[in-house]
Amino acid sequence: MKITFLGTGTSQGVPVIACDCAVCHSEDIHDKRLRSSMMIEVNHKIFVIDTGPDFRQQMLRVNVKHLDAILFTHEHKDHIAGLDDIRSFNWIYKKSMDVYAEERVLKALQIDYSYAFNEDKYPGIPEMTLHPISETPFNIQGVEIIPIRVMHYLLPVLGFRIGDFAYITDAKFIPDKEYEKLKNLKYFVINALRKKEHISHFNLAEAIEVSKRVGASHTYLTHISHLMGFHKDIENELPPHIHLAYDNLMLEW
Repeated sequence: MKITFLGTGTSQGVPVIACDCAVCHSEDIHDKRLRSSMMIEVNHKIFVIDTGPDFRQQMLRVNVKHLDAILFTHEHKDHIAGLDDIRSFNWIYKKSMDVYAEERVLKALQIDYSYAFNEDKYPGIPEMTLHPISETPFNIQGVEIIPIRVMHYLLPVLGFRIGDFAYITDAKFIPDKEYEKLKNLKYFVINALRKKEHISHFNLAEAIEVSKRVGASHTYLTHISHLMGFHKDIENELPPHIHLAYDNLMLEW
C-alpha cells in the first residue's frame, strides 16, 4: 500500500492572502499546505479522499495519470470544491468517475454541481457515477473499505479504514464503538487544527490523546492551520511515533 498526503492544510484561520504571520511567510516547504486530501494506492487501484479547491493543482503536482474512485468524508466546500476537475479523467478514459459518499453528501454534490446532472447535458461537463454508502463496510473493485463515524461538531462525518491504514479528518469526537474499527493500525491519520481548543476540530492535545487510545504504530496529523505554528517546532514537541504530516509526504509498505 502507498499513501500520499495531497494536502494537509485547512481553510480555517485568517486567509493567507491577508495574513502577515511568520508561518504564512515561512520558506520551509513543510509549512506550505494545500487543503486536506489523501491518495491511496492499493492492489493497483488508486483512490482519492476529498477533492478540495486545490484538487487540480494536487493532481498535477504529483503527476496522477489515473484515478479509480473518489471518496468523500463530508460536504463542506474545502472538501468538495474541486470535483469539477474530474472532467480531465473523464476525457482521457472516456468514462464517468465513481464517487462514494453518504446520501446527504451526494445530495449536496447534486446541488453544487447541478449542471452535471441535468437531463440535457452540456458537452464536457464532469461525469460521475454516484454510489451511496453508510457506516457499513463496502467494496471498490476488490478493495474493502470500512467507514468510521466521527462528529464534526454537530455534523456527522466519515473516516475510512483500508487494511492497516485509517484516515480521519474534521473530527471533534469519535464514539467509543468506532474505536473498535481502529485497532491494529500501522498508520493512523487524524486532524489537529491548532494548539488552542476549537469547537469542531481536535486540537493538538486532543489529537495526541486520540492517537494514544488508538495505539497505531505511526500517527500523522493533518488538517493543520497556520495557527499551529512552525512545522519544525511542533515536530520537536511530539512523541516519537507522532508526526505532523506535510504536503506530498508519501508512505509505502
